[in-house]
Amino acid sequence: MEIVSALRAALVGKVGQERFDLWFGVGTRLDYNGCVLRIGAPNQFFLDWIRANFRRHIEDACCEALGKRPSLEFHVDLTSSESDGSMRAASSNGASKKMQPGLRVAPPPECADRPPPVDAHGAPSRRRFATLETFVAGDANRLAIASAEMVVRQPGQLTPLMFCGPTGVGKTHLLEGVWTAARKSNKHLTSIYLSAEQFTSQFLEALRGSGLPSFRQKYRGVGVLVLDDLQFFVGKRATQVELLHTIDTFLREGRQLVFAADRSPAELPELGPELISRLNGGLVCRIEQPDHTTRVGILSLMARRMKVHVPVDVQQYIAARLTTHARELSGALCRLMATSESLGRPISLAMAEEALADLIGQNARAVRLPDIEKAVCEVFGLEPASLQSDIKGKRVSHPRMLAMWLARKHTRAALSEIGHFFGHRSHSTVVSAQKRVDGWVTAGQPLDLAERRWAVDDAIRQVERRLAAG
Repeated sequence: MEIVSALRAALVGKVGQERFDLWFGVGTRLDYNGCVLRIGAPNQFFLDWIRANFRRHIEDACCEALGKRPSLEFHVDLTSSESDGSMRAASSNGASKKMQPGLRVAPPPECADRPPPVDAHGAPSRRRFATLETFVAGDANRLAIASAEMVVRQPGQLTPLMFCGPTGVGKTHLLEGVWTAARKSNKHLTSIYLSAEQFTSQFLEALRGSGLPSFRQKYRGVGVLVLDDLQFFVGKRATQVELLHTIDTFLREGRQLVFAADRSPAELPELGPELISRLNGGLVCRIEQPDHTTRVGILSLMARRMKVHVPVDVQQYIAARLTTHARELSGALCRLMATSESLGRPISLAMAEEALADLIGQNARAVRLPDIEKAVCEVFGLEPASLQSDIKGKRVSHPRMLAMWLARKHTRAALSEIGHFFGHRSHSTVVSAQKRVDGWVTAGQPLDLAERRWAVDDAIRQVERRLAAG
């Protein structure tokens, strides 16, 4: 049981709490015998979806929790299915009878004394949803939090509202905060919060069961619809059309839509021009990675919620070295708390340096676009702003192309993000630069840079060495 619990915890880290609750909560069984991990799904639909969409995540979770990749066996678990069915039957009296898996629906006033929202399988939710009050504001997210508060005060005035940005910057926190605040501020306003994956699976269920009118009434009749992970709709044309009609209904009637995605609408062309134009017609708020001050604030808040004392110098140390997102800060605090309890000593800077050495070592290898710009300019003797300028001479254009090539190699930034950073250029310019540098590397072509001739491999090594040195 401890091994399965560790596997489930690792899987939450791979797929996120929302997706885990939907597909691996009550009704899906994991059994490990030392060699084989058996995944038992409550029905064939769940089985096919888990096998097609989560095999890699399960294998990665096994590597993390077990240190190896066991064989995987997928099967329909009738015991699990019967257990799940019994649970649903037991909860069929009352408001939960009409709940769909994964929905969080604000109860009407007459239901205020009924149980809290349900989880992905109809059981009472065991976790508390985030609030806007616990969101740590900073320069990177100030517009986003102000917009979230505005739609709670005046639903429909700013619609659709879309948050976008990389993982761990607080998009889901804001969505949950909007939903929670909307429920509290206006008990007569029905609000629904769900992920794009849940929307898709329930739409497909409605198609198979000829339940489209009920599905549409459920989603198009609410006052506030909050939808996470919009990028999940890429490649799902039928669901995109259904979402488009849902958005149009909300816009016509002046009701509130709140979305989140890991990219901006411009970076999701696969959604189609119709959806993108609707999204751009509202407010798109990009949330960047938190700055140092915000990270310290996040650590302080997390420490208070965990009821653990973390000295200020330890908070400063962690915030200065773990700079990507809030989840790694949470992981660092969890490790410190466990280390403190196991050693029976209070948390100190020395303990943090030792306990977090591997986490900080991994983070030290993370490279960002400003890091690449700085390293290239220093190696080739350029002014700091030259790579973002309109200068087209080889003295600047060749280092700029090299910087774009390094950005593709060392970061996860999108083509459009790289092009925008290096002088508001198009993504096709970045593609062209990457092909050009690939040609240099293949041909071993020498480059005239910084008043000397460089072998292209040597030029790349010099910049990467500078990046590694920080």
